[in-house]
Amino acid sequence: MRGSDSTIEISARTVEQAIEQALDQLGLGRDEVEIEVVREGSRGLLGLLSEDAVVRVSPRSADSEEPEWEEYLADEEGEEEEQEQEPRGEAGAADPDEVARLGGYVLQGLLRHMGFVSKVARAEQVLDSQTGEDAVLLDVSGDDLGVLIGRRGETLHDLQFLTCLMVSRDLQRWPNLMIDVEHYRSRREHTLTGLARRMADQVRKSGESIALEPMPANERRIVHLALRDDPDVFTESIGQGERRKVTIFPKR
Repeated sequence: MRGSDSTIEISARTVEQAIEQALDQLGLGRDEVEIEVVREGSRGLLGLLSEDAVVRVSPRSADSEEPEWEEYLADEEGEEEEQEQEPRGEAGAADPDEVARLGGYVLQGLLRHMGFVSKVARAEQVLDSQTGEDAVLLDVSGDDLGVLIGRRGETLHDLQFLTCLMVSRDLQRWPNLMIDVEHYRSRREHTLTGLARRMADQVRKSGESIALEPMPANERRIVHLALRDDPDVFTESIGQGERRKVTIFPKR
């Protein structure tokens, strides 16, 4: 990671992971930043990359316009070396109903081809960690879907990335879309929010900082958002790679 002033540049396995790490680092939501895709990276099935993606993210000023997205999308046949550049989408957020329709169609097709009998439905409410009026949450329900979640949600993250990648080909911009399986993300968000608030209470009482367990970027961001408006504590992500964790500090 490198940056100047408040702009940071992040490399990660996928564009989505790089964006999540940047939001975690800045402590901001998607609707509060400008995102430039510097390099999409080469990818295979379910987001496996032979070259890291790179994004440049900076806080959005009050009078700034919506950023334009320029996507470099891999050929859907999975050829590592051949990539095509998609045209830029128009400025502004994608219509959430269209994102939900396309996302549901793509996701249902992916699951069917993977051999899963499941149902994809748009959630009535998005997660607290999703920001922006265009945010969409799709939930997958069915039997024996634990394999779609994977260790620490890694498989679910790749499924979400692949769905967003395919939807972006039609929208010509990256959709503000999240995928959940049997409400795993909503349960995890509820657990992490409760943990963050309990640990914040301990920090208030003791006056000493507390470090939480290592978490992926999207989960660290949930903790940051849970304590963002707390008048007595603040949070920082500390560490590198898979050992990166949130530490809660008392405000002096």
